[in-house]
Amino acid sequence: MDLIELKKDCSVKQKKGIHFIMASVVIWGMIAVVHSLSVPIETKNLLTFCCSTPLMPLAYAFSRLLKIDFQQKDNPLTKLGLLFSINQIVYLLIVMWVFAAVPEKMLMVYAMVFGAHLMPYSWLYDSKSYLVLSILIPIVALVMGLTLSAWTLAVCMLVIEVIFCMLLIKEVKGLIKV
Repeated sequence: MDLIELKKDCSVKQKKGIHFIMASVVIWGMIAVVHSLSVPIETKNLLTFCCSTPLMPLAYAFSRLLKIDFQQKDNPLTKLGLLFSINQIVYLLIVMWVFAAVPEKMLMVYAMVFGAHLMPYSWLYDSKSYLVLSILIPIVALVMGLTLSAWTLAVCMLVIEVIFCMLLIKEVKGLIKV
């Protein structure tokens, strides 16, 4: 297979990574709950990190429900997609610094890193949704994070992720017709 065929195969068999975006809906919902609690910001921030830990099991569960080959070992681009995700871990070091230095802005930076890490998937899946949201999320997170509460930002991220899922469903249906 050439590169274009490999990308198409990955998009179809991975359903454009929708299982990870569905998992992020759950995670952002949990983060919204955390930021609605009456506990110190440091506790909220620590719990925010904890909310991220079930990402892989949730994505795996959604992949089983949607009949997605979670590992897709026959396509080398799947490993590239994993590398795109691992890349985000390096940027979480910045979030950890903000956790200590400016705790009230940690969720804003966390959301910005989350959004920005989506950009390479726009290439992998030939997805306008990934491209637009990888730019829109950091901008929205910055503006909301500077002007509104962390809870409001978390709820907004939850809504964005639900919309993202709907957009990906539409993109995946378009792949099946092609």
